Amino acid sequence: MKTPISFRGLASAVRALPPSCGPVRVVAVDGPGGSGKTTFAGRLGRALDCQVVHSDDFPVPWDGPLEAWFRQVEDQVLGPLSAGEPGGYRRYDWARGAFAERVEVPVAPVLLLEGVSTARLGAPIAYAVWVEAPRELRLARALARDGAALEPQWHAWMRAEDEWFAADGTRARADLLVHGATVPGEFVRL
Repeated sequence: MKTPISFRGLASAVRALPPSCGPVRVVAVDGPGGSGKTTFAGRLGRALDCQVVHSDDFPVPWDGPLEAWFRQVEDQVLGPLSAGEPGGYRRYDWARGAFAERVEVPVAPVLLLEGVSTARLGAPIAYAVWVEAPRELRLARALARDGAALEPQWHAWMRAEDEWFAADGTRARADLLVHGATVPGEFVRL
């Protein structure tokens, strides 16, 4: 049996990395929707005592999700951080269909980016984590969270993810591969 991830150990390894975006070490927690990225990033963020920026905080269309949101992150968060300045953005409220409060992103030793395509080729990433789980489980998690009415959109989204990850080679470049379908809240290396 594989041993669970030590978030304390992973946090120590991340802190030892050189900065990748100005003075900041950017860690990407990537993988397909419903794989467990948010839970993983939350646990790692607590171990690092750092901020987590979620791709879900940015508006994206269901049929072309992977470019538009990241340009916003580059412009509003990574660009300023690379210059040693704080960044920030307005969080998108999906339930209301409108922007909500402003989220400040201070210059800090570590920033976690969590979401589909955060470990994209060319991004200023110090460390990339890939979280995956079986497709059926991922869909069940997404529908439990978002509602069964969105099932057609989720199937389209998953096809778009498949195309994106195949073109980008994201999984192959990850520093850590994690199984997100283990005991809830526990992750093991693949």
